[in-house]
Amino acid sequence: MGSLDATSTSLAEDLQDLQLDRPAKGLKSVEELEKLTVDEHLSDIERSVYLLSSGQEVQRISVIHNLPDLLRDTESHDECMRRVVPKVREVLHLAQTEMQVAASSAFLQILQKNLVPVQNYSQTFLQTILNSVDSKDPDVASAWLDTLLDVIDLLPKEVIKKEILGSAIAKGQLAQSVQSRLACCRILGKISTKFEPFVIKKEILPVVQSLCQDVDYEVRGCMCRQLDCVARGMGLEATKSAILPELVELTNDEECHVRIAGLETVVNILSLLDAETCGTTIIPLVCKICQQAVQAEDATLPVVATQLGKLCHGISDNLTDEQRQWFIDFYKKLCHVGLEKNKASSRVTTPLIDKDRGSKESDLTDIFELEDKLVECRKNSAYNFPAMVLFCGAKQFKPELHLTFTHLCKDPHFLVRKTISSGFHEVCKLLGNNANLIQSDLVALLKDESIEVLRGVISTIPAILDCYMSSGSNHTVSESKSGPLSDIIPAFLASENAIFTSHNWRLQEELMRNLSCLSRCYSSESLYNKVIPILRQKLVKARALPVKVAAAHSLLKLTRKVKKREQREEIYHGLIHDFCHARKCYLRNVFIDICRIVIELYSKKFFKETFYEYLLELHTDSVPNIRLSLCSILPDLKRLLILPTDRGLLQQLDACVRKLLVSEKDRDVSDGIQSAVEELDKIHIPMQSMTRRNFFEQDLDDQKKEEEEKLLLDNEEKELKKEEEAAEKKKGDKRNLVSAKKGSENGSSSRIPGPRKGSRAGLSGSNSTTKKFLYPSHITPEDSKEVSKTKIVPPGKAPGNKVQVNSNICKPSSGDSNINKKRVSSPKLSRLPLYNSNPNLHHGRPASPSLIPIKASTTSTTNKPSKTTRGSGIPAPGSAGTRRASVPTISTSRRGSLGGQLGTGSYYSLLLLLAWLARQLTFSALFPSFAVVFSFCISAGTHTAKFIKNLVFSDFSYEKLSIYQIMQ
Repeated sequence: MGSLDATSTSLAEDLQDLQLDRPAKGLKSVEELEKLTVDEHLSDIERSVYLLSSGQEVQRISVIHNLPDLLRDTESHDECMRRVVPKVREVLHLAQTEMQVAASSAFLQILQKNLVPVQNYSQTFLQTILNSVDSKDPDVASAWLDTLLDVIDLLPKEVIKKEILGSAIAKGQLAQSVQSRLACCRILGKISTKFEPFVIKKEILPVVQSLCQDVDYEVRGCMCRQLDCVARGMGLEATKSAILPELVELTNDEECHVRIAGLETVVNILSLLDAETCGTTIIPLVCKICQQAVQAEDATLPVVATQLGKLCHGISDNLTDEQRQWFIDFYKKLCHVGLEKNKASSRVTTPLIDKDRGSKESDLTDIFELEDKLVECRKNSAYNFPAMVLFCGAKQFKPELHLTFTHLCKDPHFLVRKTISSGFHEVCKLLGNNANLIQSDLVALLKDESIEVLRGVISTIPAILDCYMSSGSNHTVSESKSGPLSDIIPAFLASENAIFTSHNWRLQEELMRNLSCLSRCYSSESLYNKVIPILRQKLVKARALPVKVAAAHSLLKLTRKVKKREQREEIYHGLIHDFCHARKCYLRNVFIDICRIVIELYSKKFFKETFYEYLLELHTDSVPNIRLSLCSILPDLKRLLILPTDRGLLQQLDACVRKLLVSEKDRDVSDGIQSAVEELDKIHIPMQSMTRRNFFEQDLDDQKKEEEEKLLLDNEEKELKKEEEAAEKKKGDKRNLVSAKKGSENGSSSRIPGPRKGSRAGLSGSNSTTKKFLYPSHITPEDSKEVSKTKIVPPGKAPGNKVQVNSNICKPSSGDSNINKKRVSSPKLSRLPLYNSNPNLHHGRPASPSLIPIKASTTSTTNKPSKTTRGSGIPAPGSAGTRRASVPTISTSRRGSLGGQLGTGSYYSLLLLLAWLARQLTFSALFPSFAVVFSFCISAGTHTAKFIKNLVFSDFSYEKLSIYQIMQ
């Protein structure tokens, strides 16, 4: 109960202190206002003198802060030096800490800005600085000492020797206080680089040696840290004879603080020493320090782990193979220090109960402190791992350091794993082609549960993947399942779950941005199926707006790498549907940010064709914030336009602005559109001719983006052509194989060679009732067999078989069970033309359908009627929809003679060729030629007309139904 009462009392006192810091609720009294009031007719100098004499503390501080400005004014400079500066020096004798700190800063600014000559400064301000260094207040003395050290860098050595050196030596005498001797150590280290070596040996070195043997350990440690500067001022020979003996003695000091300072000085002095000194003095000294640190496990151990990388790098040229191996083994020992003890201590549940409670608590405190030191040692060792890889060499990494690196990546403390993950990219760069050795370690870090560990590796994952891509075979994941990235990228994508379960939105943003680097190591299909769905999901469901923007940036960047046009259009359509037309206003606001990113990453032409009109639709949004956000992007839209090509888009933009100006009722949106109009008036829209002339100066980046987009489309068309050619080749090989097999079967009965393909002998020389025909390439050998089995009776020979002929044409034989029930003349899907729901018969080939909704154009064009039209609106020969330049015409009087001259086999071959052409070309382009052939073939009889009807129109869509009706 007593401890609880004490705790509540201290808490009440803390709350009372917080209340004291609150500003007073009431206003200042009349007397207080009178004290703060100054005559406004006074000049700056008179006002400063008055406030320094009778003003309050806050007014005096204001005058001191304004002192550099008073000295900068040439008119008041002399009067300020004569009246204000002496008053400031007088006030500082009894000033409080805040005024002292303000004065130290002002005095330094005066010298830095050269507001006072050096001689005047040394006579006035420098004397005040030297006197204030001995202040009894430690905060005030530290502030003035820092000012003095900065002033030494700006003063000439003559002034330093005359004004500062004597004072510094006097402060270093043993009779002075510890604070004065500490100040002397720092001043001597600073001025040692200003003088010649003989001056240092004569004036400074005796004081330095005395302070290195001072009775106070803080003085010895402070002087030890300054030996580096003293040694550089004296030179190599004087350092070996005078400084090194003192440094060796300090590294063996009884106080841990002094030994740490000695080790740091040894590391800093390595570049000054020669090889002989390093081999005979420094290397044995360092080995001794390291062994003592491991045995004692005191505060020197983390410092040894911190400095070991620099130390090994500095002495690597002077080490033998045996010494090099010793340092590598010692580093391994540092990476495992404390792990064995943690395993042993984990078996102990509770400590032994001591009689003395105070000793028990102190023991626990010592245990926790020791554990913290060991963890810090392993953390510092992990920090130095890249330096040790450089020291060991990439070739020796696997036998020497690979196992140690794996242990660091799986260390039980998250700080060690965080440190090694932050330097993982450096290790990859040093290993080069051997980076695949640590692939499993990277996967383990990516699967870590600690957010801090993931932060270290996620922030550097682009550099890590670059190292693996350069060291490997440059194959993407989908192309090489066993490559170095096959395990890394799935683990990288899986880390998204752990990161988004936390509330660290900055790490989430960094992850979303770094996903864009996968375009260099993932194929187009893998990006579309694995990475882009994650980005689209986070773009909708992420809570922080910066995360949404980062996801949109990566999504649009990766979409440029998707090769298939349908997939790209599906993504763009999804952005329009899910954001522009979303029911939630915050998603519609994200759509405006998406448009900004599209303007940044894509060409002007692409944005105008895809997002421009949808973005302008938001000016009618019911939420004022959406309209306000739209106002900020309107100037960017105008910068995309080029006249006269984009005149319609400019009219839409003007209509949007006018509507907002006239009908807007929200005050913020009205202010926003007014600001946008002012900026819009300053933007000049270039003409197309001027753009061509200045294209390479202004729009070089946009030209590059547009060329990349065109190249993507061209590559897609080339790939489609290659696929079609490969399919055709495969079909041809299959057809030749079947023909060769059939020929071998026929060759067993007769060796007489058959007629060549296309000769009249092959068509009419046989007396068989079943005729052999030549079929187009898209009809498979199985189809040709079915046609050969069908009984086709020439017109006029068997009129009674008309029904049988109509039922047998283009149907497989019922006796063949291996052939599916399908039509012989059914074309492949790849050969069918693509049609819109509203066919345009005035064009030879309709455009391929787009997944993005088609918007009405602002500049409507009227379709001009064709020169000659026929019954169902099909363009006549010579019209705009006809692809052929000219169509031959045949007189109707010659139809019968031409039909009679043809043989039966040639007659039906011509019909089959016509049917094949009907499937290869659009019907509007084929109709003129077809009408001519049909005109002379119809005289052969009803069988021929029915035959054409079954072959040509059996699979055609409703677009050709009108022509079918005409045929009937």
